[in-house]
Amino acid sequence: MTRGQHRALAEHEQWILSLPDSPPDWSEIFGRDAPLGIEIGFGMGHALLEWARKQPDWNLLGIEVYQPGIGALLLGAQRDSCSGLRVVEAEAAAVFEQALAAASVDEVRIFFPDPWPKKRHHKRRLIQPEFAGLLASRLKPGGRLLLATDWQPYAQWMLEVLSAEPGLANLAPEDYAPRAQERIVTRFEARGARLGHEVWDLAFTAVPASGES
Repeated sequence: MTRGQHRALAEHEQWILSLPDSPPDWSEIFGRDAPLGIEIGFGMGHALLEWARKQPDWNLLGIEVYQPGIGALLLGAQRDSCSGLRVVEAEAAAVFEQALAAASVDEVRIFFPDPWPKKRHHKRRLIQPEFAGLLASRLKPGGRLLLATDWQPYAQWMLEVLSAEPGLANLAPEDYAPRAQERIVTRFEARGARLGHEVWDLAFTAVPASGES
């Protein structure tokens, strides 16, 4: 961790939230009533910062356990005066289970999650049937779920798991979506492109449960 990241963690610790036992009032935490967007596993924070710059009228919550990445995000938020950002340092499933009420989230972004390529590690993948159901339940009807991966077998896995979730509908007519305009090309992705790596994007929306209007 760099000195700057250490300093950002110390100076902006009020932006780092403990995992609550029950959903808090997010409008009170952010100090305003606004759409709630979440990025799971934001890494060094480049995409989340860009989201904050482009949509300063949103409340944005980042979920990450990598402290240098959290420090880098806070440094960038300080530099760009992005006051609508908060971070929960916890596992994503726990955050969605404990900290978010049903139908409370407007958009979730999951870009380049760990693909855990070895078969014996597939159970560690973030996108699992149970978590897909949790995502669907926390999104507002019409809320979006955007994903991207550069590992084709994981793209196929995510497509199968998310397509099987009745609370989600695929927004792409041909399974995979074009690159979302909201997703910036990070240095990580650009390096992969130079090596010939492809990227697969997915886009889903939350649909009301059967019987609901």
